[in-house]
Amino acid sequence: MAVPKPEYRDGNGFIAEVIRTDRRKTAGIRIEDGAVSVLIPATLPIERVDALLKAKRQWIKEKIVLHQQARPVSQKQFVSGEAFSYLGRNYRLKVEKGAFQSVKLLNGRLLVTNPKGKDQPQMIRHALVRWYRRQADQKLKEKVKRFAPVVGVQPAGMGIKTFKSRWGSCTAKGRLEFNWRIMMAPNRCVDYVVVHELCHLIRHDHSPEFWQAIARIMPDYRQCREWLRENASQLRV
Repeated sequence: MAVPKPEYRDGNGFIAEVIRTDRRKTAGIRIEDGAVSVLIPATLPIERVDALLKAKRQWIKEKIVLHQQARPVSQKQFVSGEAFSYLGRNYRLKVEKGAFQSVKLLNGRLLVTNPKGKDQPQMIRHALVRWYRRQADQKLKEKVKRFAPVVGVQPAGMGIKTFKSRWGSCTAKGRLEFNWRIMMAPNRCVDYVVVHELCHLIRHDHSPEFWQAIARIMPDYRQCREWLRENASQLRV
């Protein structure tokens, strides 16, 4: 099945990503870490999306401000040449003027296109957050599929979240949720977080038996755990 091309709408002060799905019967707005998404039925006309964004513009802007105030102050300037980590490697940002598009990783650079005259830093940050979330959804699903049989479990589902102080969680119903920021860590640390949460399907605690289950699959898990503890504050956009 072909992956639908992302759609974006200019909300006059923010960019909204349009997500079409057969699972929705009505339109809804989602704001996560300041990035705006509109979830709509697959066949809803784009004019209806524009009307919704216009009607909710003030509410959306207020929510974005609240997210900005709650977020730790970023040291990033979101300008060309700045480095952003992905799976432990640094990639330079390249900002170009033009119609807004999804971030692309091309020739070792993170390419962002942004309309001229727009609030660059915030819009670029939101574009990067969307990109990291998209990568997290894809890569973590692959890793869960790879490690679940090794652990001997089958999760009920998987989702991507924004957590303040943890890398993942396992719900009582067996659903795994991961912090998209883990995609900035080295690949082996990402593996550790996936194995950690999968092992919670065996032991929903941090008992010696739980750590033994992790060690059976990842004998070097302690190095990964320590790396994340020491570098967590650096893994931010």
